Parts: sequence; C-alpha cells; structure tokens
Amino acid sequence: MNLYLIRHAIAEEESSSGEDSQRELTDKGAKKMRLIAKGLRALGIEFDFVIASPYVRARQTAEILADVFKMKKSVSTSENLVPMGDPDLLLAEINEKYTVNSLAIVGHEPYLSTFVSLLTAGGSPIEMTFKKGGACHLSTDDLRHTRQATLEWLLPPGILVELGEH
Repeated sequence: MNLYLIRHAIAEEESSSGEDSQRELTDKGAKKMRLIAKGLRALGIEFDFVIASPYVRARQTAEILADVFKMKKSVSTSENLVPMGDPDLLLAEINEKYTVNSLAIVGHEPYLSTFVSLLTAGGSPIEMTFKKGGACHLSTDDLRHTRQATLEWLLPPGILVELGEH
C-alpha cells in the first residue's frame, strides 16, 4: 500500500467564527495547492481514495486534490485526523475501511509527523519539517499485522509547485 500524507495548504490565520476548525484556505493557498496537486500528478502518482480531517482547510485541500486527479469518488473525512487525534485510531480505521493500493491522507501538523514516526520508527520521534502543502510518501506491504512502513520521500511544496508549473 502507498500512503501519501499531505499537509493542508495555506489557511486563514483566523476564521470569522473564531473557531480553528472553520479556517478556510486563502486564495493563495488554494492556487498553490492546485499547482502542488499538478506536481504530484507529474510524478505519476495516482490515488484510489482520499481521506481528510473534517477541518475546513483540510477538506478544501482534499477537494482540490480530487479535482486535479479527476477522481470520481468524493472525499471522505475522518475524525481520527483532527489535529489532536490519535494516530493509532487512524491506523485501525485504515485497516478496517480501506482496501486500496494508494491512499491520500490530508491533515495537520504535528499529527502527520507523529503518524510517520509511528509507521517508520515505532513511534520514536523523527525530526522533520512538514510544510503547508508538503507531501510524504510511505510504502508498506502490510499495515494489518505490523506498523512498518518505508519513508520513500518527503517533498516541500516549492518543489511540487515547480513540477506543477511545467
């Protein structure tokens, strides 16, 4: 299974309601995310399914991905992807619900870094910079019986934007 972890794009500093979960992508963030998604396509990546945090900025990021990748299925959300969520519960959800070859997961920091640490280093912290719009590729033969994945790459948004512009 290929897991593509993608951090949400640039969002408003504060929502009109004052609630963090309601912060939307900025126009700049949405435009940049469209280029990032095109950059991922230029790498030959395909997704079978996209799951996202229910927070507005993550859902909007996931919807841009689905649009650029011309995915027929809609984006699904998971409460296990909220910023203070439990990565163990997300892992259990993936094992229970998704039998796919390639899954895109759109979420937040430091949650995504913690999830990478859980799957690649048994939960030992890994120092990594996961920028807004950045993407990480993990590969694994089996998430049902082990928590072992290989970190294939971590790309900052700048490189993905460059790929998307060509």
